[in-house]
Amino acid sequence: MLNLTYLGHSAVLLTDGTHEVAIDPFLKDNPLASAKPEDIKAKYIVLSHGHGDHLGDTIEIAKRNDATVIATFELAGYCGEKGVKNIHQMNTGGAYSFPFGRVKLTVAFHSSSTPDGQYVGDPNGLIIEMGGKTIYHAGDTALFSDMKLIGKMHSIDLMLVPAGDNFTMGVDEAVKAIEFVQPKIAVPIHYNTFPVIEIDPEEFVKKLPSGIEGKILKPGDTLKL
Repeated sequence: MLNLTYLGHSAVLLTDGTHEVAIDPFLKDNPLASAKPEDIKAKYIVLSHGHGDHLGDTIEIAKRNDATVIATFELAGYCGEKGVKNIHQMNTGGAYSFPFGRVKLTVAFHSSSTPDGQYVGDPNGLIIEMGGKTIYHAGDTALFSDMKLIGKMHSIDLMLVPAGDNFTMGVDEAVKAIEFVQPKIAVPIHYNTFPVIEIDPEEFVKKLPSGIEGKILKPGDTLKL
């Protein structure tokens, strides 16, 4: 069993009853966040890239919980330089098994630097196998045709897809991404946090291919998979 709690923007919390894994915990400066950094007890944090709205409160949360930060070589190293004791460095295309499950970094077409301007490697999508389920968090990305390969190589139970436009895919591209990957459930993320990425998520759900369930999660909502 796996529970996914949407924390707002691109941040989610995964728990299988034993382990908690946070993804892109942008909370303190997120006007729509459903939790504060001190609420997060996760022992693992997985990052898609280094932008402030994804790196977010990682350093604070990791230090408080003695958590392991999992990210690209450069981004995990950056976290280590900032005082995080436990890091696991990876790179695009690689996968590794952890006590909670398996993480694979996929391609994402975007950019990646920290709020203080450091380059921290390429951005990534994240495939996480946990609690008997497979989650694809696409990170921040443009649409790309190799998403079809992700869908062919992995049976995706739930895909978190950016749909807010401007910095990432918009609604139509996000729907096409879902068509490529063919997950069982599709959830839009990275929208309505700021005026420049405001969309109507209902439009996303209405345009989804037949047979794929669309879910709109409000910050704080939990989905049982």
